[in-house]
Amino acid sequence: MKNRILSSILLLLIFIPFVVKGELFFAGLVLLIGLLAFKELFDLKLKKRKLSLLIEILAYLAVGFLILNNYQSKELMIVLDYRILTFMLFAFMVPLVVIGDNEKYNLQDALYLLGSVLFIGFSFNLIILIRNYSFDYFIYFLMITCFTDIFALFTGKLIGRYPLAKAISPNKTVEGFLGGTLMGTFAGMIYYLTVINHQIPFIQILIITVTLSIIGQIGDLIFSQIKRYYHQKDFSNLVPGHGGVLDLFDSLIFVIITSILFISIL
Repeated sequence: MKNRILSSILLLLIFIPFVVKGELFFAGLVLLIGLLAFKELFDLKLKKRKLSLLIEILAYLAVGFLILNNYQSKELMIVLDYRILTFMLFAFMVPLVVIGDNEKYNLQDALYLLGSVLFIGFSFNLIILIRNYSFDYFIYFLMITCFTDIFALFTGKLIGRYPLAKAISPNKTVEGFLGGTLMGTFAGMIYYLTVINHQIPFIQILIITVTLSIIGQIGDLIFSQIKRYYHQKDFSNLVPGHGGVLDLFDSLIFVIITSILFISIL
């Protein structure tokens, strides 16, 4: 617990100045974090079988291009560059024929890489685009995520009795889920109503904020299920007390993705 708290404080001290500065500084940091996140997903695949170095290089290039797609835009236009998609399809599908050996590279490998590249690239690209679009909206989403995670942890530790999803994440409890949702919603709404727009209908901002808090926790469970499938406790040991980059950013990724459904009415 001590390592987790100290790591969180240190990471916030590093992360917040980049968020405030924005632009190329923030995009560069998100690119680095996104590549590390992809490495953690890629390493799960490499545990079972090593892949060609060329395929690895192409995968990292595709993730990087996706993360930085339209990264300078101040408008929230979700535009996917089909040239990148074409590159990915050729990069991951053509080796099926060139290698011609299912023991070395097969369709499952290709689809795993395609899915991982798209998921990480799209998610971290959205983090950049939303920060460019509005600093205040980004902080609103960040506060929901952080307060939900913090109070889910502490509530679960203090009064947690009933498992939330024992087969997926044994330490998560119903009480922690409710405590995290309550405080994540409260903190997010206070920030939104005092900084962004106090005239929004109360029930509207309540429903949106509760939904994002719950989705963040579902995202955490989804990544936990991925780890269980690969018999792994954490995605890596990069961040003391947390595990890997994906262990740290799992909730934020899903909050940011879901925010696209609501940002036009916020």
